[in-house]
Amino acid sequence: MKIAIVYDCLFPNTLGGAERWYRNLAERLDRSHSVTFVTRRQWGAEGPETSFETIAVSPGGGLYTSAGRRRIWPPIRFGIGVFLHLVRRGRSYDAVHSASFPFFSLLGAALALKLTRSKARLIVDWWELWSLDYWRSYLGSVGGRIGALIQRLCVNLPDQSFTFSRLVESRLRELRPSARITRLTGAYAGESDYAPPPPSTQPPEPPLVVAAGRHIPEKRIPVIPPAIALAREQVPGLRCEILGNGPETEATSERVHELGLDRAVALRGRVGSNEVMRTIAEASCLLHPSLREGYGLVIVEAASVGTPSIVVGGPENAATELIEAGVNGFVAQSAEPEELADNVLEVVRRGTALRASTLEWYERRRDELSMESSLVAVEASYSEVVRDPVQARS
Repeated sequence: MKIAIVYDCLFPNTLGGAERWYRNLAERLDRSHSVTFVTRRQWGAEGPETSFETIAVSPGGGLYTSAGRRRIWPPIRFGIGVFLHLVRRGRSYDAVHSASFPFFSLLGAALALKLTRSKARLIVDWWELWSLDYWRSYLGSVGGRIGALIQRLCVNLPDQSFTFSRLVESRLRELRPSARITRLTGAYAGESDYAPPPPSTQPPEPPLVVAAGRHIPEKRIPVIPPAIALAREQVPGLRCEILGNGPETEATSERVHELGLDRAVALRGRVGSNEVMRTIAEASCLLHPSLREGYGLVIVEAASVGTPSIVVGGPENAATELIEAGVNGFVAQSAEPEELADNVLEVVRRGTALRASTLEWYERRRDELSMESSLVAVEASYSEVVRDPVQARS
């Protein structure tokens, strides 16, 4: 079958859980199908380093403003590019597999398939589905209502929808009860070559807290230094390494200096996948205070090397679904420094026992958390075109 995967970012040019999912999905599917990855230009004259066909339908450039919000023009240009590409080639595809966000590319894909009366199934991954309250907090009263209306329109477009959390699945079913929705349980491809130490290995001494991810407002990276400062009052040798970069890096660095933590907290910037896993494996815990997560792949990655995670509860955070409190980490009640510090101290106190139970948690769920478990459902959705072809859209 010919499959188009539509996403505006390409790993490792851009980092993130969804980026890794689509890169791995393309590589896995290209072994037995013909895959075209439709994205923005994120590479130089050397071209994209991919084993599958990769087409840029819009320019590259930054996706975020200095304040950490998504820019409006890059997704609009990408949506137009997706539309034009599928107008030209849409009838040659059997399936078009798209991320739900940014919505402009999904709208462009749906319109192009309709206009060309393509037989291709439109398959959409819903990593997130925002509540109206969150839309308002993100874009204001008027902008938030418009965003929520566009989101609702997009919910009605796919022939098949996938989610990665119970939170998003329940919201999708509420908006479109008759939709074909499947919750996938795994997105971890185990791509790291790093070999973790055995679970009996003692946690680092002095203890180490690690954070990894993009430094954008919803990840709340600047709350980490104050939490470390408070925890160090009880454990003076506690260290922290913050991986990644983004609009909030400068603010985080300023907090580190203000609190006199220059020797205790290191902002290491962007590092390779193996180095990320090595650092996480050697940490006492992963501290992930994100406000909004559609899945939380880094939680699974941490558990795979026996490192417990601390996340923050909230109505938009599906990463809490991956935490069994006291077994593979903890769910903090808020992102206040005192609350995060208390959880960090509890992880340090439990030491080796918590690391061992974290690894046991992962081993019990290894199959369902693996990307291979999800690929079975994904490929089955593609094969529907053979058993029950989508009628030409009118």
